[in-house]
This record gives sequence, structure tokens and C-alpha cells, in this order.
Amino acid sequence: MRQIILDTETTGLEPEQGHRVIEIGCVELFNRRKTGRTFHRYLRPDREVDRGAVQVHGITNEFLAQQPRFAEIAEELLEFLTGGELIIHNAAFDLAFLDAELKRLPGTPRAMRSLCSVVDTLPLARQLHPGQRNSLDALCKRYGVDNSRRELHGALLDAQILCDVYLAMTGGQTALVLGETTETRLHITFEPAPLLSRPAGRLRVVRATEEELSAHDRVMAMIDKISGGKAVWGERQTADRTQ
Repeated sequence: MRQIILDTETTGLEPEQGHRVIEIGCVELFNRRKTGRTFHRYLRPDREVDRGAVQVHGITNEFLAQQPRFAEIAEELLEFLTGGELIIHNAAFDLAFLDAELKRLPGTPRAMRSLCSVVDTLPLARQLHPGQRNSLDALCKRYGVDNSRRELHGALLDAQILCDVYLAMTGGQTALVLGETTETRLHITFEPAPLLSRPAGRLRVVRATEEELSAHDRVMAMIDKISGGKAVWGERQTADRTQ
């Protein structure tokens, strides 16, 4: 399964007000392993970057004046993305800007969701950690992902960080790149556990409530969706419930 972790930086917050994409960063995964392939471009927006936005990402108008326009890299970007599953934190923001850029191109308008499926890690994190902060920085702290280089936002850096967060959050490997080998030696000793006598009386069985079973089913369905339908427990779980 091919997945693309994607992030953008922009001139401001509202594409409806003419704000533009100024940086795109992508990291490729295949079968949940980093391939080493990335896509990274800065873009000339043909408008001023808001002062508040510069304070967030540090990308200046002077620097962007030397960069290509979106139309010049659009086909290269779409070739990299098409057919993959996009992993984006707060996907509505990035997709709105990318769709606005695609509408400016000549020909039939295209939308990102017609080219790729999308997984938004923000609602996923909210489901896993309700009532907690789920910004990218908060998730880095929660999952032990190093974000010490993130003094300012940057599309490629944030995509790389989100990649590690996503793999940790969904129970995957974060360290391996295709072609890379690692070796781990474990030294384990075992001691026999003491035998315990069972207390007299009837064994108490505590069963899950319907609310707990429903919450469990929602998490299992979410994991099954993220895995692309490859979870093996679905049929067995159904069979167990009917017995």
C-alpha cells in the first residue's frame, strides 16, 4: 500500500480570500515503510505573504520571488500523489488550498479527493485521545517523536514529523527505510514463577458493558479502515459474538 504524508505552507489562512500555497512537502511510505522518496517545492504565490504567516513559517516574499509558480510543478506533483493514500493533519485546510490551486489551472477542474483517498490524522488523534491537545507538537510529545528541529513550521519537515507520529499512533514501524537493515540482539533470562493457590469460592466473571463493546467496535473499525481492510480479527469477532 502506497501512502503519502503531505503538508503545505501558505500565504495566509483563507483560500477564499486569494491566499496561496507557497510550500509543499511530501514523504512516501510503501507498506508502512519509508521509501526515501520525497517531494518538496517552494512556490511563487504572486501575492504578499501575511506578516503573521511569516512569523509561523519564516518564508519571505523575497525568497519566494525566485521560485516557480504552482502551474509549473502541478503535473509533477500530481504524478507523485495520484493513486496514493494521503495522510494529512487537519486535511481540510491543506485540501482546500490545493483544490484552489488546481482550479486555477487550465482545463477541467480537478479536486484532490478525486485523485487520492485521504486519512486525516487530526480526527483520528481526537478519537484516540479525547479531551486532550492533538496538535502535531502535542502528538510528538505523547508518542516520543523528536521535533526539536521544528523551531518554525516547514512543509517537508512537518511531513517527516507527521510520518513518524502517524506510524507510532497506528502501531507501525518508524525507523526502517527500504534497503536498510538493522540487527537487534535480546538477552533474556527466565525464572520459574511461583505456583499460586486458587482461593476457594466461585470465580467472578466481569463482562464488558454494551457501551464498552460499542467503543471497542469503533476502535477496531477505525484500525481496520487505516489498514486498508487487512485486519484479520473482523470475521472471528463476528463469529464470537454470535456464539
